[in-house]
Amino acid sequence: MKKLTFLALGLVLLAGSVIAQTKPAKNDPEAKKILDAVSTRFKSFTTVQAIFTYKVENAAGKVLSTKTGTILMKGTRYKLSFGGQEIFCNGTTVWNLDKAANEVTINTLDASGGMITPQKLFSNFYDKDFLYVLNGEKKVGAKLVQEIQLTPLDKSKNFHTVFVFVDKNAKTMYSTKVLENAGNRYSYTVGTLKTNIPAADALFVFDKAKFPGVTVEDLR
Repeated sequence: MKKLTFLALGLVLLAGSVIAQTKPAKNDPEAKKILDAVSTRFKSFTTVQAIFTYKVENAAGKVLSTKTGTILMKGTRYKLSFGGQEIFCNGTTVWNLDKAANEVTINTLDASGGMITPQKLFSNFYDKDFLYVLNGEKKVGAKLVQEIQLTPLDKSKNFHTVFVFVDKNAKTMYSTKVLENAGNRYSYTVGTLKTNIPAADALFVFDKAKFPGVTVEDLR
């Protein structure tokens, strides 16, 4: 489930920027204002749909893979389509469908708060789990983007830094970059963002009838 963890951490990154990896000693109030504004705006939407690009680079910056995906979120529910996988979550149960293998794995959603879900990325995941600082802002095409560096408080995590890029005018997440301890970099860039589109609750539940012959592995 490592791939899912990084997908939940990020939906975004601006690749190619060289960023100093100095760790903040305490939380930056200016960074908090920006993150709080993003959280407030996200919570005002009934649904959010995003098309994103996912990129993996090694420590030297060489691109190892690039893929695109889509995510639809509604309250605590989400549906993620990415690289031959579809992940359904109705807020309590997670179904991970491997299309190539025609196999679905079922797990109970971790309600303890330890799992970073897509919703947490867009809301207030940063309050308890990270130190954060505003590094500045820059132009990316026509967008004015604010760069925030986050450092996990839990040093046992398999990543050491997360960079979040916020569209200053829209007050929405633009991109995210996760730096893994092993050296790889996982980047996510949002291409299209739609909000308040109709989405029935049934979309977030795996329907076995739509996948004839699917193998089910229930790990609950």
